[in-house]
Amino acid sequence: MFELKNPRGTIDYLPQQQKVRQDILRKLQDVFEKYGYQPLESPILCHFDVLASKYAGGAEILKEVYKLYDQGKRKLGLRYDLTVPFSKVVGLNPDMRMPFKRYEIGKVFRDGPVKTGRNREFTQCDVDVVGVSSMLAEAEYFAMSVEVFKNFSLSIYISYNNRKLLFGLVDAAGIDADVASSVILSLDKFEKIGREGVLNELDEKGINRDSSEKLFSFIEMRPEELIQYLTQNPINDSIRDGIKEINELDMYVDAAGLSEYVRFSPFLARGLEIYTGTIWEVFLTDGSITSSLGGGGRYDKIIGGFLESDIEYPAVGMSFGLDVIYEVLKMKGEAGTAAPAQIFIIPMGTEKESFVLATDLRELGYNVDMEMTGRRVKRALDYANKSDIPYVIIIGENELIEKKFKVKNMVDGKESEVKFEELEGMMKDIIKD
Repeated sequence: MFELKNPRGTIDYLPQQQKVRQDILRKLQDVFEKYGYQPLESPILCHFDVLASKYAGGAEILKEVYKLYDQGKRKLGLRYDLTVPFSKVVGLNPDMRMPFKRYEIGKVFRDGPVKTGRNREFTQCDVDVVGVSSMLAEAEYFAMSVEVFKNFSLSIYISYNNRKLLFGLVDAAGIDADVASSVILSLDKFEKIGREGVLNELDEKGINRDSSEKLFSFIEMRPEELIQYLTQNPINDSIRDGIKEINELDMYVDAAGLSEYVRFSPFLARGLEIYTGTIWEVFLTDGSITSSLGGGGRYDKIIGGFLESDIEYPAVGMSFGLDVIYEVLKMKGEAGTAAPAQIFIIPMGTEKESFVLATDLRELGYNVDMEMTGRRVKRALDYANKSDIPYVIIIGENELIEKKFKVKNMVDGKESEVKFEELEGMMKDIIKD
């Protein structure tokens, strides 16, 4: 007999958990739409050659792609993020009015390591804009991130860098451009494996130790000093462009009063090779979970690549991790269980009348459940109590004759007798949500 279990890295979210997750999604959507983003939905199934395109995520992420074939023997893959499908949508709709802002919330799949806050099937909440080359777009994402996590009462900081600057520093260190992407991926592991770990990895990649040390001489400078030094002494065009973008972004960040939330990190690289400029990740200030709660970056070449056009479509976006946000709230005790209903009606031989009342209350906007299994009152009350339903209405023959209902507050145990015409007003007074 087979064993009932989920594949590793997948989770069933039961109703009380899922209600919390849906509350997270509602708060995210409210902020997205506040900033002018529109909803979009794309397929989970993608042609593998789109996912494997040199304009997509690169060799590292392809190792984690779930591959399959349809009945026509066409090679497909499950999407590993929402950025590549978004770029495909823009590529398929070249007449789309620009700038175009969209958000999409959906499942993505990566056959990678499983740890707290990182599963193989997870939900991404993406916001992207195409058609804006100004650093105002990045600054807006920083402001959005601060607002989102304030709504969850979470203290965060945004770690950011610039890929142009990184490539320029690699070039300034005398490292060949052909291995620059690989070197940058090693730098991104600095916080996990430390200085010696990164140097050893660069040794294994055949990077001359003198070049590695020269690279470290740049990125180990205090961030403010590095930016100031390179602003005054740009070594190559890539550094000049990267520093220009960083200074422009810092100007907007300072003007918006966001500086306390933002930290320049010369080691930050992000794994995907699609990024061409600013990159960032969002972390908890207290470090209680080391995974990022969100992240993003600028990717100005991918859409033009899909269109096989020399025209650049400047694009920038970020993703908020629903699953890791949920785990953080749960860990902090702020992901409490949510009741399935506000009111639970218990009929005592009065199923028809109870059903009519339930219908009336639902039409008034209340979430109402009803005892439908014929359990005795005591067991029905026990069910409501264990389900955290705050109010119970008991309807028996006497209540119908007297045209009064028994309303029990399940929190303090108090009972009230309420006339039907008074019930609507009473419910409005005691149920605030």
